[in-house]
Amino acid sequence: MSVSSDSAKPAQPNSTNETVSQPAENSAAPNRMPYLSNFGSDVANSWLLPDGVVDVLFEDAHKQEVLRHQLIEQLITHGYQLVCPPMIEFTESLLSDASEDLKRQTFKIIDQLTGRLMGVRADITPQILRIDAHHGGTGIARYCYVGDVIHTLPSGLFGSRTPLQLGAEIFGCASLAADIELIDVLFTMVNKLNMSAALHIDLGHVAIFKRLAELAELSDSDTEQLMYLYANKNLPELKRVCRALPMGDDFYVLARFGHDIANLLAKLSDAAQQDSQIATAIDELQRLKNYLQDQWQCPVSIDVTELSGYHYHTGIVFNGYINSETQPLVRGGRFDGMQSQTQVLRAATGFSMDVSRLLAHTQLDAPTVVLVDFAALSNANTDEMQTLLQQVESLRQQGYRVTMPLDAQDSPDDVTHRLSISDDSQWQLQTV
Repeated sequence: MSVSSDSAKPAQPNSTNETVSQPAENSAAPNRMPYLSNFGSDVANSWLLPDGVVDVLFEDAHKQEVLRHQLIEQLITHGYQLVCPPMIEFTESLLSDASEDLKRQTFKIIDQLTGRLMGVRADITPQILRIDAHHGGTGIARYCYVGDVIHTLPSGLFGSRTPLQLGAEIFGCASLAADIELIDVLFTMVNKLNMSAALHIDLGHVAIFKRLAELAELSDSDTEQLMYLYANKNLPELKRVCRALPMGDDFYVLARFGHDIANLLAKLSDAAQQDSQIATAIDELQRLKNYLQDQWQCPVSIDVTELSGYHYHTGIVFNGYINSETQPLVRGGRFDGMQSQTQVLRAATGFSMDVSRLLAHTQLDAPTVVLVDFAALSNANTDEMQTLLQQVESLRQQGYRVTMPLDAQDSPDDVTHRLSISDDSQWQLQTV
């Protein structure tokens, strides 16, 4: 690129003897070492975490690990086998039966060994499907898991992109008994946490809408349009669209009376009322609602137009909410597994939750934090040091947090007790 001669010339004073003003010293100061400001900007950028990604620190990190352990131990004692699938898999297995939503939520990477496409898991359930297909056999199998998942986008306005997902699955049982067992396990786990908030369950059943769509022989585009209108609770537009659809009144009834499970069947058309699959689905909803209310005194709402997992779920679905939060803590429902040997569909049901969502609703017992007196530690003889080490080990086994300081200023902020030596060379635990 050529540079014009005018632009290349250095600036000259004008012919009227005017002097070129020099910048004031203080105004030039910020530009004397521009690399310092660039360095500060680089450091700030290097410390910046992506949206939806946060550090879990200190007490919250401890609480999260305690919750993780307690919840998994509960599942294991209920007969669920712990599995730990890998963070990455080839997309052929990880996303073989995945919904479009799950595919969008999955980060893809290239395997440097083979050049094949891999996915970083956004959900552990598809991995459990693979494990059961190869190891589950033909009988009933129970699995539990906990691990980090990574999402390309946060769920909701302030949702996390790095949830700690914990869940349980039952394969090989098509009856409502499996769903009831999972509900029992879920509430047993939650109740033992002594949460400061109650769990509210929202029940649905995707089989009702699926069967109506089959009876009406709806096209995929009509099905997607109805699901969109259901999700947005747009009753006026839904009513207009339903006028042009076969069995349109039934699809409008789902939205209009889908919260009143006791009267829903009576509001449907004769063809829908006489269909055994629809009747069975409504009966399952009623039975599960009654069970939740009677056994766990749980507030229950019904929404048969909850179809967010329509392409994945096959029957009962439920979401568990805490207080007035807009995002569910727990998601669960029916889906289909498959045996790898016979390619026969295998009934399954399960739930999953983000453990980090529990941090704001649970509290740990206040810790006992012990600091060994630095002066006594520095002056201790061999026998006193041996006695000290034995006592420190004993306190740690009892759950005390014991710090042996490295210098006089080395001290935790929340010390509750001090371990010092008495005149008779005995180490004594004293409240601060």
